[in-house]
Amino acid sequence: MEKVIEVRHLSKSFGANEVLTDIDFAVHKGEVVCIIGASGSGKSTLLRCINLLEKPSGGRIIYRGEDILDDKHDVHQYRQKLGMVFQQFNLFNNHNALSNCTVGQIKLLKRSRAEAEEVAMHYLRVVGMEQYTSAMPRQLSGGQKQRVAIARALSMEPDVMLFDEPTSALDPETVGEVLKVMKELAESGLTMLVVTHEMGFAKEVAHRVVFMDKGVIAEEGVPEQIFNNPLQERTREFLKRILNA
Repeated sequence: MEKVIEVRHLSKSFGANEVLTDIDFAVHKGEVVCIIGASGSGKSTLLRCINLLEKPSGGRIIYRGEDILDDKHDVHQYRQKLGMVFQQFNLFNNHNALSNCTVGQIKLLKRSRAEAEEVAMHYLRVVGMEQYTSAMPRQLSGGQKQRVAIARALSMEPDVMLFDEPTSALDPETVGEVLKVMKELAESGLTMLVVTHEMGFAKEVAHRVVFMDKGVIAEEGVPEQIFNNPLQERTREFLKRILNA
């Protein structure tokens, strides 16, 4: 299988506080990797290091064979290959749904407005938001905002989609609509790296699950092994706590 992203011996410190220690894993083309773990285990920081919103303190991030932490590498070009979906949607509040999905295409990919709108409409249809093209973010529910945010990321036609707890800010009744879209994207063969506390989603959709604890990868494996037969005591404790909550 073709490796898209490799993380090698990655570390990240904020002052004296080491948040990530010696992180090693890879994401292959077409694979869905879910990262699970308690709050403060370093999951979101890892995602932010991968797309260089945070600068790693050490180690390497290799994208399609090239070390993107190398000074020669064009960070902006690399970031365009990664779609990012945040907990808090991060939509442009002064743009409607359609414009949210075209502005990056026009500015960064230099697409014409007509082409950008055609691509945006395609992805708004994919996430079931085509009837809300002229709605402003304030007029949308949390689940609708997150689906527009997913369409916006997809409109850049990225190589990999990164999701940082995409359902954590949503009401329970809108969580399902976002997970349904993500499941359909996974089934379409999109390469996805998902930080999530939705264990049902990880169990059903992930090809591999990475369990993080206190800034290290404590265990990784196929969902069946991680959920039904974890090797590490701390994995067992975490799952017991979260599944019985």
